[in-house]
Amino acid sequence: MMPSTNNNINFFANYANRLSTVLESTNWNPVNQLAQAVLQCWKNGGHVFICGNGGSAGNAIHLANDFLYGIAKQSGRGLKVTALSANPAVITCLANDVGYDAIYSEQLAVLGSSGDILIVLSGSGNSPNILKVLEQANAQSISSFAILGYTGGKAKTLATTAVHFPINDMQISEDLQLVVGHMLMQYLYANKDEILNP
Repeated sequence: MMPSTNNNINFFANYANRLSTVLESTNWNPVNQLAQAVLQCWKNGGHVFICGNGGSAGNAIHLANDFLYGIAKQSGRGLKVTALSANPAVITCLANDVGYDAIYSEQLAVLGSSGDILIVLSGSGNSPNILKVLEQANAQSISSFAILGYTGGKAKTLATTAVHFPINDMQISEDLQLVVGHMLMQYLYANKDEILNP
């Protein structure tokens, strides 16, 4: 027998309530720190790198798209941004030759410089490739931000700044990655004149 309409509505409402409860109880200061850092990076001509695994890898690609063009909407004036999860040739090469835990750190070692920013997206905060890229960022004096769920894991202490949502739900954790990313996109767009017309 199929679930009743009322049961379905309650199920969906419960999901929405769990998401809204996290949003309403969040301290947004770490997001403000992230926004200020990315705005300054954009102003200085620096590069932002984003990565994650699974759905978080997809979110990294989504946000890189938003930051490349959507924050400026002027040709050539957006943020220099790379989703480290976007190139399957590079990822499979590194996974095969060096190890899956190095698929992001090896890219950052070549592409990153002091003054750049790394944003990692992770539910658990314990994925080996996320921890390794955070360590690589620290070695290169690259500021790192981690958008995390669950307990925040080891990434919570490895990152320069953690944006932590203490929710034990991977889908809501991934929703919140995009919420923060879209907040950041709109913030950068609202402040684009500081960059485009100083």
